[in-house]
Amino acid sequence: MNIAILSRDPKLYSTQRLKKAGEKRGHNVEIIDHMKCVLYLEKKNPMVLYNGRKLDYFDAIIPRIGASVTVYGAAVVRQFEMMKVFTAVESQALIRSRDKFRSLQILSRAGIGLPKTMFMDYTKDTEGIVEAVGGAPVIIKLLEGTQGLGVVLAENKKAAQSVIDAFHGLKTRIMVQEFVKESKGADIRAFIVNGEVVGAMKRQAKEGEFRSNLHRGGKATLIKLTAIEKQTAITAAKKMGLGVAGVDMLPSARGPLIIEVNSSPGLEGIEGATKVDIASKIIQYLEKNAMKKKIQKDKINA
Repeated sequence: MNIAILSRDPKLYSTQRLKKAGEKRGHNVEIIDHMKCVLYLEKKNPMVLYNGRKLDYFDAIIPRIGASVTVYGAAVVRQFEMMKVFTAVESQALIRSRDKFRSLQILSRAGIGLPKTMFMDYTKDTEGIVEAVGGAPVIIKLLEGTQGLGVVLAENKKAAQSVIDAFHGLKTRIMVQEFVKESKGADIRAFIVNGEVVGAMKRQAKEGEFRSNLHRGGKATLIKLTAIEKQTAITAAKKMGLGVAGVDMLPSARGPLIIEVNSSPGLEGIEGATKVDIASKIIQYLEKNAMKKKIQKDKINA
């Protein structure tokens, strides 16, 4: 197969691992900077141009789209979809996953456990908001933050009011969530490929920090999921329409609570903790589905 990895940085661990895994399984793999792609449309003839050449020979793509370029990145993925190219992450699922509150609405409707969450316009009733999620301390999140950026722990009502007012003063959309004390600064990342958990790790925040993200100094260790954690992660990815996903959960007294479903989960932490070749699992997922797409494409062109 011809596989394109849509990534802005060819040196990233995840990008390199996917490239090597694909080549090891006999595929031609190219790294394409999606922000340098030019999208061409006319009646029934969509095309992606890159450095003056047509990208009309790919069987599958693996989007690794950064949060800051979601809109254009998703447009590039959608263009490949229109060209009947299989994608590891569909454009609509990518856009859904980047809107934190929309994601939680989808999961809530599906009956999946979530932390108590408030999303509001620029209201001045900060005291009512804090009480609605169980009182201080509370977690305040930017609607589109990643890797723990734009996430603040407000330990009392006064601090919460100051942070909320500051964000609202900047006309920034935020969510307010309950602080799940029993998680003790830890969360669980389950890596899903094609409806199966292929690896899971526990991420523990460093001392004095509440964010467990590895980019924020958290440590990852191998963990065996309980039956309910496994089923919750699989269901969350399915409801979000993601064939490849990193599902983040908090352990709590009322069961696992989903905090995020990531459409471009990193491989370094999970592969290091589990010693599982997850990159190859993703390539196998492409192999299984891209051939079906290719047969359909050939029938259309016949």
